[in-house]
Amino acid sequence: MTSRMTQAERRASTRAALLVAGRRLFAERGYDDVAAEEIVTAAGVSRGALYHHFDGKAGLFEAVFVEIEAELVANFPLEELVGGDPFAALRSGVSRFLDLSLQNEVQRIALIDAPAVLGWTRWHQIEADHGLGLIRAGLDAAVAAKQIKDLPTEDLANALLGSLTESALAVARAENREAAHRRAEQVLVALLDGLSTDR
Repeated sequence: MTSRMTQAERRASTRAALLVAGRRLFAERGYDDVAAEEIVTAAGVSRGALYHHFDGKAGLFEAVFVEIEAELVANFPLEELVGGDPFAALRSGVSRFLDLSLQNEVQRIALIDAPAVLGWTRWHQIEADHGLGLIRAGLDAAVAAKQIKDLPTEDLANALLGSLTESALAVARAENREAAHRRAEQVLVALLDGLSTDR
């Protein structure tokens, strides 16, 4: 029993070391400029461990991307989106999301490299799995509170996720990211305000 626990702990430690090393290197230089050998050296593990845990560099990259997406979603507590003022939470969430998209690892890994490395279909599926449900819950709460127009929230959530993602991509690729961030926030908040029942 003890030896099995030790083996399980070793596996978890090896996996964690690969995630940390891969995340740092992918954020610093991008997927294409990082060799698998660099990752295993930085993680202090064998090349076989990379293939055992992630089936290679691409599998590790996907796991890193999923980890970042989960952390992004954790910045938007569900109770805030469905609480007393869901529309205000949606509006402030736009600014918070764009702020987070200025982080180097979010830009490089989640917004720039992920669509190319994983392909658009897989990238969009992961984005939808993490962010779409959260957006829809906020929209459902805002409709129930009669703060926004009673539109189909599934379709509306897809439209908002697309707008947020494309805006964040534009910010990530802009020469002046701070200015692009301000413009994107202004446009996205205006889009949300257009849904308000007060207008």
